[in-house]
Amino acid sequence: MSVPHEAKPRTTAVVLAGGTGQRVGLSIPKQLLKIAGKAVIEHTLTIFENAEGIDDVIVLMAPGFVPDVEKIVAKAGLTKVTRVIEGGTTRNETTERAIAALGEGLAEGEDRNVLFHDAVRPLLSQRVIKDCVDALGRYQAVDVAIPSADTIIVTRTHGEDGEFITDVPDRSRLRRGQTPQAFKLSTIRKAYEIAAGDPNFQATDDCSVVLKYLPDVPIHVVAGDEYNMKVTQPVDVFITDKLFQLASTAAPRQADEAAYRELLEGKTLVVFGGSYGIGADIAALAESYGAKVYALGRSTTGTHVENPEHVDDALSTAYGETGRIDYVINTAGVLRIGKLAETDNTTIQEALNVNYLAPVQIARASYKYLVETKGQLLLYTSSSYTRGRAEYSLYSSTKAAMVNLTQALADEWAGEGIRVNCVNPERTATPMRTKAFGQEPEGSLLSSEAVARTSLDVLLSALTGHVIDVRQQDPTAGAAESSGFEQALASVLDRQSDV
Repeated sequence: MSVPHEAKPRTTAVVLAGGTGQRVGLSIPKQLLKIAGKAVIEHTLTIFENAEGIDDVIVLMAPGFVPDVEKIVAKAGLTKVTRVIEGGTTRNETTERAIAALGEGLAEGEDRNVLFHDAVRPLLSQRVIKDCVDALGRYQAVDVAIPSADTIIVTRTHGEDGEFITDVPDRSRLRRGQTPQAFKLSTIRKAYEIAAGDPNFQATDDCSVVLKYLPDVPIHVVAGDEYNMKVTQPVDVFITDKLFQLASTAAPRQADEAAYRELLEGKTLVVFGGSYGIGADIAALAESYGAKVYALGRSTTGTHVENPEHVDDALSTAYGETGRIDYVINTAGVLRIGKLAETDNTTIQEALNVNYLAPVQIARASYKYLVETKGQLLLYTSSSYTRGRAEYSLYSSTKAAMVNLTQALADEWAGEGIRVNCVNPERTATPMRTKAFGQEPEGSLLSSEAVARTSLDVLLSALTGHVIDVRQQDPTAGAAESSGFEQALASVLDRQSDV
């Protein structure tokens, strides 16, 4: 039974956050647990904030924790969240409260679309949201599911002897349900009204309520993805955190050259490692758009990033001459190849000083300037941050530290409006790489100019706490066709041969 074509109704996302943290061993609701620097529920709400098809969001929160969510919403500037309501003691009661809230203020005969989503599924893709909203143009009820990779068995318990298999259903027809579950408000409201007359009513999800009490209403299934996992068990916390670390974020590119100039003209950039390579290209590009750029390097300005006094002096000079610092970029680094047991103390100390301590000092020294402008600190990692390589132990480990430093500072400085991000270029044609590896096949390396352009896009975006991959074949291309999980997996596989 398809829905007749009509003017597009308002679409509301209902984030169900009524669960507790008992199964993950927490004293707070699991949706308030921090993963990748933010509360799980903030990640989830941000997804809907950025979804074009979602008009507004309401949250049903565990009793006693509504103020916690309201603070998160206010701090993150989530403008689509219109209400945070206390949920019920059961999933069904929570949904009923949401239905009642959604019906307030609706004119007679007016309907709306509603997407019910678990707060503890913080890796939902924009593709799934769009597919659900589009499906509501044709159907009254929509579920999201993925094929079951495991064989499902049906068991029965026989006293103290334990469980025994009674059936093995055909796996080809089995699906694992996810959220969102999407409905016309009038449909899900009617299903619950009928269910209220059943003394034995009990359901763990909303599609099953429609299936049982409105059997003539077809429930369309939208393809979900493996990435859309639910944080339920302790291991889920670890896996989700790692998936956030691996997932690539795309920085939105500006519309045209005029947009870059409008955003950069009159701004001040301080680029450490600006003598050559990526740093020099960022400096040249930003300068071409009217920014005042201080490109600092060992070979050009005598600036040694491992020397805190040099860093302080560079920032002080830039501020003194322009009265502001909007962006601080550090591309400086050293790459020394060799077995750790055969590496001398001087080389070890150099790697630690330049690749780790220098970014820490730059971050600390930049803070007071970036607070004034609500600016951004941009750091750089390597594709080896996800897994150290033999003979790259110093480089890989210090680059992994950059990712953790980025996520920590993004969280620490969020209240002051300072953004912190980390760019992860694949193998790039820079003098540092040529010195370490010699000449490599033409076309096998990413150009430093391409990394510089993406870096500029990151600086001009609202992103914070993200690792942005830059690859010769953009992993975000075709995002509508492939899932975030597939993109992350492809990125991980690519990194097996990257440095």
